[in-house]
Amino acid sequence: MNKSDLIEALATKADLSKAAAGRALDVLINEIVTAVAKGDSVALVGFGTFKSAARAAREGKNPRTGEKLKIAATTVPKFSAGATFKQAVASKGKAKKK
Repeated sequence: MNKSDLIEALATKADLSKAAAGRALDVLINEIVTAVAKGDSVALVGFGTFKSAARAAREGKNPRTGEKLKIAATTVPKFSAGATFKQAVASKGKAKKK
């Protein structure tokens, strides 16, 4: 599912126009990005939590040349799935394996 598919599903299930659903999705994404960029976490109970995490500086290797290089410390976004989301995915996974 891509963004267009998600907008179409949102529009259909929430009885919105595709334009309104697209704006709502854009606002939601923008608010999550803004909050996480400020260092806040965004918790959607049952779905998951978006937060920022510090990644320490480390040493890497250029795969082409094998040369060692330093990778700077940075802050990255992180998503942790909630229990309901995990359970839904796990139960679907079991159904496919049978």
